[in-house]
Order: sequence, then C-alpha cells, then structure tokens
Amino acid sequence: MRIMYRRIRELREDHDLNQTAVAKMLGMSQTGYSKYETGENDVPTQVLIKLAKFYHTSVDYLLGQTDYPDRYE
Repeated sequence: MRIMYRRIRELREDHDLNQTAVAKMLGMSQTGYSKYETGENDVPTQVLIKLAKFYHTSVDYLLGQTDYPDRYE
C-alpha cells in the first residue's frame, strides 16, 4: 500500500499544488491531509474517490493496481 501514499504526493507535486490546497479541496486540515501522504493515517474510500476525480485518474492507479494513470470511463 505504500505506493498509494507516494502516488498521491507525486500527483499533488506534478500539479504544482501544496498540501493546504489539496486539503482545502477535500474539506479538511493540511495536517490531516499530510498524514495521508506519509501513511500515518489510512485514506478513506471517499477521499480516494475525490482525489481520483480531482486528478483525472483512477482509484486503481492511486492504489497501485495499475501503472496507467489514465482514467477509463
């Protein structure tokens, strides 16, 4: 599961966003979001779905089930 934490951090950085901006989009604190990126807290399913939609990717990509970031619809 460690890949998930790395991927959400890399996607944020690739979009030139800071943790505060992503946390605001999710309706949470920067500290709470930071704990997702470090793996200190598990990422709830609803947050994974929001992140996948926000970054236009799939939950499977975030979870490391595929290496293809493109979203299939």
